[in-house]
Amino acid sequence: MASLNVGNLGDYLREQRRNAQLSLRQLADAAGVSNPYLSQIERGLRKPSAEVLQQVAKALRISAETLYVRAGILDAERDRDDVETRAVILADPSLNERQKQVLLQIYESFRKENGFGIGEAVEDLGEGAAEEVPGDTDDPSDTVVRGTRTAGGSDAGPRRTAG
Repeated sequence: MASLNVGNLGDYLREQRRNAQLSLRQLADAAGVSNPYLSQIERGLRKPSAEVLQQVAKALRISAETLYVRAGILDAERDRDDVETRAVILADPSLNERQKQVLLQIYESFRKENGFGIGEAVEDLGEGAAEEVPGDTDDPSDTVVRGTRTAGGSDAGPRRTAG
């Protein structure tokens, strides 16, 4: 089988898997993909879909955007700052999963407000989704993030953000 241009992705995945001290079989089980398919991805023989990359990223607890860039799904130059910012937030050990998701939602709302294109939806990065609505004050930067879900999946209710 001819090698596709995804060797960089495969090498990176193998490195991340080893850093996480997971066997190929353990990662395949955690990501919900077959062991042979994951092996082919690591060897650069298959180009996975964004959905498969998201599942693998979640299993490895790394940024899905980083995998998207390495797989050629996102434009590295255009999205580099956004990807790096998201990766730093997701990698911060001092924040819990709920805090990371809320921070990413706020970051995305500021990017949108400043006219930058919306990157991958925040819900693609984790378990929660958010909807912003104006707050009940005259300050337009006072918004409420609704529908935020905690890492356990329960609804955390409205959250007020200032910006």
